[in-house]
Amino acid sequence: MRRRHPGPIAPALAAVLGMVLLGGCMVGPDFVRPPPPDEAGYAAPALHGAADDLAQRFSADATLPPDWWRLFASPVLDAQVERALAHSPTLAAATAALRQSEDALRAGQGAYWPQVELDAGATRERSAPAASGSSLPGSVFSVYTAGAGVRYAIDLFGRRARRTEALGAAVEVQRQQRHAAYLALTANVVQTTIACAAYEDQARLIDEALELQREQLRALQAQERGGTAGHASVLQQEAQIAATQATRAPLRQRLEQARHLLAVLEGASPGDWVPPALRLDELKLPHELPLSLSSALVRQRPDILAAEAQLHQASAEVGVATAALYPDISLGASYLDAGSRWNRLPAANGRFWSVGPSVTLPLFEGGALHYAERAAEEAHGQALAAYRQTVLEAFGQVADRLVAIAQDAELDRAEADALDAARRALALTRAQERAGLAAGVDRLGAEVQARVAAIARLQALALRHQDTVALYAALGGGWWNGAEAP
Repeated sequence: MRRRHPGPIAPALAAVLGMVLLGGCMVGPDFVRPPPPDEAGYAAPALHGAADDLAQRFSADATLPPDWWRLFASPVLDAQVERALAHSPTLAAATAALRQSEDALRAGQGAYWPQVELDAGATRERSAPAASGSSLPGSVFSVYTAGAGVRYAIDLFGRRARRTEALGAAVEVQRQQRHAAYLALTANVVQTTIACAAYEDQARLIDEALELQREQLRALQAQERGGTAGHASVLQQEAQIAATQATRAPLRQRLEQARHLLAVLEGASPGDWVPPALRLDELKLPHELPLSLSSALVRQRPDILAAEAQLHQASAEVGVATAALYPDISLGASYLDAGSRWNRLPAANGRFWSVGPSVTLPLFEGGALHYAERAAEEAHGQALAAYRQTVLEAFGQVADRLVAIAQDAELDRAEADALDAARRALALTRAQERAGLAAGVDRLGAEVQARVAAIARLQALALRHQDTVALYAALGGGWWNGAEAP
């Protein structure tokens, strides 16, 4: 028996197999998460001045739950948030974007599998012998083909792996953006619900003050007719009534705008939506406020994590652009049968097959691949700068909320003292009226002042609730403390 020569294809296959066994070389940078900042991004100010039942304090040990709005202990508020989560188009769009990116990742992972194709065809042809210098007449015939091919790309330099890495980072971007949409939706619903309750209570107090002022005007008009009061007092009272009425229309406008916004957040038309029946005093102001370290904040806020994922995606795109400069290697095989009739397939003289590796090496692209790599590197630098800016803005937002909460406590204490003084003055005036030492018009004036002080205190209390919500949102919303991502 003669020894058969392996042929020229065997060394090529052996070389390719050797490269596969040695393992690919991933070109481009390997992504490393940016380290958390060493310096303190913000400092908690001292909280003082608030009443004991409304005192708040910052605690590094406090846990921010994912359903943080339940800390306000309001079933009405809970129902508003749950309705928004179930019907919000914004959250539905963010969910669809996440699923789209996940499907794109699965599609990209298909590059790791062999690509198999089946092919079949039937054509009717007429030959042209004159085209080859023959004088024979042409003939009409049929050609039937059936075959299959398989191709497997060897990712020796990691181009496909980097592309899949970029797609995976894009999934993380969408996941964190969905977290951000979830956080923004819940925070806006809670903020707007608090605003609606505060506006409703303010409108009620303004109506009460107007009724008292009108009663006071009637008393002054009676005194004017009796000669015990001048016309100037009547005119002054009319001016006060007009000033109070002037505050009513803008307040009603803000109330309606808040209701419309809340309806939209809940995915409903304002005309078909019923506003919640909630008073501000039905909400419990949380006493213990969580305060994350700045090093932990960068691992919690969705916008920071989304910027980090975008940085990862840009890093992977640099690897894709770099790998495009290197050879593209693949293994392929194909088989084809051809004949003049279907029932004559396969025919010995119409059988064709091929197998072997192929290598494509870019030699001259007019600088396209080189500048594509530079563009990817610049995009990575842009993503890094955007990440740093996002971190700085996050620190600034948390610092602003901390200062706002501290100032709110002082303002609330001052307004509470003013309301207490107005109520004590009212009680004293009522006692003097019963003793005959003060007129009814004086008691009405004290009633109005008590209502005005109550409105100012109500505004300060609403501000404390809203800034507390803003702090929860600035800290990331506590989604990482849940059993699973929202």
